[in-house]
Amino acid sequence: MKKPTAHRLRRRYVNLEHPLVLLRFEDGHEIRVTKGQGKAFDAYAGETIKIIAIYDPTSAERQVLDSRRAEAFDPA
Repeated sequence: MKKPTAHRLRRRYVNLEHPLVLLRFEDGHEIRVTKGQGKAFDAYAGETIKIIAIYDPTSAERQVLDSRRAEAFDPA
């Protein structure tokens, strides 16, 4: 019997609204995307990614904008 395999997806996110956005993945790693830029990343099918806005980098205050599955992001 075969083990189930997770399918890796190549996705991208473009930040057009907030000064700094943080993409936080289930395994704990984070990708920072500054305003006006986009980043491509690998994620597994079914993985949940939180989109968090940071308005003041010196403050610990963060605002969760959205939580999406990897499939909901645009393909890279």
